[in-house]
Amino acid sequence: MAPREVVIVGAGVMGAAAAWQIARRGDRVTVIEQFEDGHDRGSSHGASRIFRLGYPDPFWVRLGCEALEVWHELEQDAGLGLIVSTGSVDHGDAAQVTEVLAAMDAEGVPVELLTPGVAQQRWPGMRFEGSVVFQPGGGRIASGAARLAMIEMAQRNGANFVWDQAVKAVEPDGDRARVVLDDVAFDADAVVVAAGAWCAGLLQDLAPIPALHVTQESVFHFLPADTPSWWPSFIHHEGGMTIYGLETPGEGVKLAEHHTGPQVDADTRDGMVDPGSRERIVQFVEQWMPGLVPVPATETTCLYTTTPTEDFLLDRVGPVVVASPCSGHGFKFAPLVGRMIADVVDGHDAPERFRFAR
Repeated sequence: MAPREVVIVGAGVMGAAAAWQIARRGDRVTVIEQFEDGHDRGSSHGASRIFRLGYPDPFWVRLGCEALEVWHELEQDAGLGLIVSTGSVDHGDAAQVTEVLAAMDAEGVPVELLTPGVAQQRWPGMRFEGSVVFQPGGGRIASGAARLAMIEMAQRNGANFVWDQAVKAVEPDGDRARVVLDDVAFDADAVVVAAGAWCAGLLQDLAPIPALHVTQESVFHFLPADTPSWWPSFIHHEGGMTIYGLETPGEGVKLAEHHTGPQVDADTRDGMVDPGSRERIVQFVEQWMPGLVPVPATETTCLYTTTPTEDFLLDRVGPVVVASPCSGHGFKFAPLVGRMIADVVDGHDAPERFRFAR
């Protein structure tokens, strides 16, 4: 079969993963990104992300196991390590921790159930109460390096990246489509829209996507105090609040709330850290992270684009493939989602729970 022309809109992690996976199958790939390479206006910037299998739903545990295999493929292709196995910890609310433990048990994931005393001996920079679940295979992703590796692998397979060019419209025409920029247009056999917080504006009436909730989340880094510690990635469950943390080498320990930021418009957001979030995270550090100086060393914001179910979106309408948004927890699955996107371009179905309601 002759190579197809595939245009990908968006060069965040999902667009980069799709480019790598589609180009390695022999199609001609063009990726169009509205901002410069490495920008911080979306959801994919920063040097570290959590990799974990600790979900309360076996579906995500299973998907994480599959994703890890594809991360290793990327590491092998790129010739560098991207996953650091620090282990990951779930602690806090007993009912929520029990759900996470049950889901990992159901999928046969090796875990340890620790007492607070044993956990604190292992990680003296942290405090614990109640049950602690440790998943040795968890850790962190060198996320900035990972996205660049995907781009490099795509380019080695012939993909072309166009930076600083905003897509004005995607125009289906039968079984093909046109991607319109200011001064040029690209005709394609398939168009993958992986534009995150900009998806809804680009798709408009092209696809039956659900209502998307775009929020601006605040992220902080704290420096270690005098207490030596090996920092695992962790999730602290506390009622309706979830706080996550992981080490970012050279920057400190990254901490943030999950899904608490204000709703924003991707083009007009102010990029200002939420003072309430800062106060809550500092209080969390004071209570639960004695090994950290309780003053943020750095702080920034990022965008979450969330579906009503917090599932991903991956489906196709004619020549247009909608890929992402990923509801604030997609980075760890990116290489696998890239493969799923390539499969959808090839005519296969995405997982049922990622498809549009028909």
